[in-house]
Amino acid sequence: MRRFKRIRILDNIAYLMKAHKIIFYVMLQGNEETMQNLLMECQQKAIWIGNTIEEDAQSDKIIIKKLEDYCETLFELSTWKSKHLPEAKKNGAEVLFQRLLGYLEDVNDYVVNHISETLEIAFFPYKASMWDSLESVWLAAKEDADSDAYVVPIPYFDKNQDGTVSEMHYEGDEFPSDVPIVPWEEYDVKLRRPDVIYIHNPYDDVNKVTTVHLDFYARELKKYTDMLVYIPYFVCFKDMMSEQMCVLPGTMFADRVFVQSERVREIYIRKFHKFEMKYHLEGKLGIAEEKFIAIGSPKYDKVMQTTKQNVEMPEEWKNKIIRTDGSRRKVLLYNTSIYRLLEEKDRVLKKMQAVFEVLKNREDTILLWRPHPLSEAAYDAMRPELAQKYHELVAKYQKEKWGIYDNTPDLHRAIAVSDAYYGDGGSLVELYRFTGKPVLIQNINRV
Repeated sequence: MRRFKRIRILDNIAYLMKAHKIIFYVMLQGNEETMQNLLMECQQKAIWIGNTIEEDAQSDKIIIKKLEDYCETLFELSTWKSKHLPEAKKNGAEVLFQRLLGYLEDVNDYVVNHISETLEIAFFPYKASMWDSLESVWLAAKEDADSDAYVVPIPYFDKNQDGTVSEMHYEGDEFPSDVPIVPWEEYDVKLRRPDVIYIHNPYDDVNKVTTVHLDFYARELKKYTDMLVYIPYFVCFKDMMSEQMCVLPGTMFADRVFVQSERVREIYIRKFHKFEMKYHLEGKLGIAEEKFIAIGSPKYDKVMQTTKQNVEMPEEWKNKIIRTDGSRRKVLLYNTSIYRLLEEKDRVLKKMQAVFEVLKNREDTILLWRPHPLSEAAYDAMRPELAQKYHELVAKYQKEKWGIYDNTPDLHRAIAVSDAYYGDGGSLVELYRFTGKPVLIQNINRV
């Protein structure tokens, strides 16, 4: 049985036990209308308890019969008239209330000892390429016999310059084939009230490039779960964490935030306390020392699991990487980020063009260009004056086909296939560094 239902049953039983004392007192006072209303309320709660227990496949018919007898006793009490109330104690009212208590004690013992709790755990990713930040947690939940895990990819929208939303995107069909997907329209979080919710998007409405559907903002999800967990979609290079990322809606509304290291945890806590003090929110957003937990990032798990030996390459990649004699060309993973676009503007495009010119005629090396998944949306929303040039650059690179263009959700395939990293800093650098392969950060000012 779902945990929240089991808890609600026990809470209702406790309520009924207290209500009996009030009803008995009201009977002695001769307030028949109030007594009848209270008895009716008790009956409604008992019926709900019975129906909820019956939903459980292992429900005991004897316990259901106890609840039926409970309701019959309530009806018997409802037939008492005001003229009999002065003699209520003498005429067996106490016996009836003791009988009610006995029924409830039996039901309570059954729920405590024979109905086990099942946790419903919902994962709400929005970008398929960021699923690696949740995947190993989902795998563990999937194998837990006491948990039901659901993966519910949620839609997201591009943002215009003025902050309004434009095109909607849904990537549910881009997740790995072994991940069973639940359509977001079919999962009613308000009705199902999952015991645990995992998210990897911390922004709510503060991201200037994209936004997830507002029903899945952290502040909304928190209303319908006892445990909202945020796991960052990124990892920090050498544990360096920016203050801005520590105080987003995801960190504020989450009950737990899983971070990659103890050092990063200390940064989160320090910045969080600073934010609390600045806005007089001390203690209102949870206890920082309990909220932030250093357990490592699932992204590292994925890096270790994906290797050249077990990764599947598209035929187009194989034809460019593996020569006819079976030998391999070196693969250079070229990563371009959003933050460089926002900081350096037009120098970014000149740098990309220069890199392409150097690598396009190399026989020993092939370039695997993997731009940030939101690059096109970022250019359109944040640098519209450069958007056309960027789109033309992408189109030219794809048309010439001397390199590999990777805009798929599978980041780890690119990491595994490549032999070295070149490009901007950021989360991908930290993951690549974890493999032990060479990493070189590009100098955007050298063209």
